Amino acid sequence: MNKTKYAYTVIKDRILDGTYAPGQRIILDQIAKEIGSSHIPVREAIRRLEADNLIEYRPNAGALVLSIDEKVYKQTLEMLAVLEGYATKLSIGHMNDEHIEEIKAINEDMKECLQRYDLNRFSELNKSFHFAIYSHCPNQLLVEDIRASWEKLDTVRSAGFAYFPMRAPYSVEEHDQLIDLIEDPPTNDAVEAFARQHKLNTLDAYENRA
Repeated sequence: MNKTKYAYTVIKDRILDGTYAPGQRIILDQIAKEIGSSHIPVREAIRRLEADNLIEYRPNAGALVLSIDEKVYKQTLEMLAVLEGYATKLSIGHMNDEHIEEIKAINEDMKECLQRYDLNRFSELNKSFHFAIYSHCPNQLLVEDIRASWEKLDTVRSAGFAYFPMRAPYSVEEHDQLIDLIEDPPTNDAVEAFARQHKLNTLDAYENRA
């Protein structure tokens, strides 16, 4: 891994896991020292993170970690609805019985998490469920765009299922319906439409949260 990519990964991971909080200044000297490089790779990494809308560079202040506001969160969910619907459509022709059993097992684990009210684990399994489908998508650029958007949403603490738990039971029911459609699709477009609406239902839950 080259120095720019390494610096990018280090900073991005710290933003996404909360080590760097919104508004915090990124100290270029510190990062350069940590990765054993000059400032040049770190500056390039900062530019990439600006393009990802994770950092804003301000004169006299430097590189500051951005938070995602509600408007951006909603728009990201709307975009994901389109991307995930299409990725699911592309994936179904590459899934066999074993792959379908895998997503069934994940969804059953999600139901068990609901019984224990373990919503953090539920959220992790929800991501695993969908990416177990996308792992069969032949368009990996599309999958990477989806992954980047999920990571961006992870920086918004209010985005988690723990903040609108009433959505969770409906989500696993919709997963069951999606599995049925993948097993026996009436049309590929019908699968795409359902997967897209599944994501939009999450947006509805967010907007209607108590």
